[in-house]
Amino acid sequence: MFNLETYLQKRRDAINQAINDLLIEMVPGGRLLMAMRHSLDAGGKRLRPVLCMAAAEAVGGSPASALFPGCAIEFIHTYSLIHDDLPAIDNDDMRRGRPACHTAFDEATAIFAGDALHTLAFEVLASQKTDGISPEQQLRIIGIIADATGNHGMIEGQMRDILAQGDALTIDDLRSLHMLKTGALIKAAVVTGALCGNGNERQIKALETYAANIGLAFQVTDDILDIKGNPELMGKAVGMDERLKKATYPGILGLDESEALVRELVEESLQAIDPLGKAAEPLRAVADYIAQRNH
Repeated sequence: MFNLETYLQKRRDAINQAINDLLIEMVPGGRLLMAMRHSLDAGGKRLRPVLCMAAAEAVGGSPASALFPGCAIEFIHTYSLIHDDLPAIDNDDMRRGRPACHTAFDEATAIFAGDALHTLAFEVLASQKTDGISPEQQLRIIGIIADATGNHGMIEGQMRDILAQGDALTIDDLRSLHMLKTGALIKAAVVTGALCGNGNERQIKALETYAANIGLAFQVTDDILDIKGNPELMGKAVGMDERLKKATYPGILGLDESEALVRELVEESLQAIDPLGKAAEPLRAVADYIAQRNH
């Protein structure tokens, strides 16, 4: 029987070691490195690089082929959290149970640490760390991640999130916002893994559908946990969405319907990867984990 916790721990150990190796090799010592490490070492779930490696495995490739691209995506995700916590955006002093980067250091250092992580991600993606991936695949992956990160993806979603504070959004508006803010980078992680594993276009299409659904399920679950989550387990305050007057799924649909939506999205994600067979078992387990997580 597949044991998700054992699988996740094995993958996280490899990811954490690779992140450490990349920082030692590619980032000079000093205050900037300290701030980058502060946020990277805060014990995140490493969901995006895990998904990247699991997607490579699902199409018959080696998970190791997606390790460094997955780390690059984790750098981008961590940079986004550093900037999200800033006083000008979410104004959150805690992240993953420890002081946010700007609280531990200062706002300027936090901004620079985020900028450096964003840049480092593309330095990794353009390097020989992606050995075994053809130049054509490497270029395609860089384009996919850039698209998912910038004004066509995550940053556009963050901008819409800020502009929507205090506004009454429709459920379609909210879905579009979160497909950009949260879903785009998750989808990029899964597609990147499929490309690293030399997946064919049919497999990639199935994984895109999977990723779109779990990306949205992840965000809906986040909204639910901001209401009923345990701050000690989550490592940050709850109730922030209400204080910031953010539109949320529970706010529009109610808690029960939001929880039902998560189950529906997970079921659609599982149906999408059914043709991939046993090789996609880790992806199935991750989808269930997203629906059931408590932090």
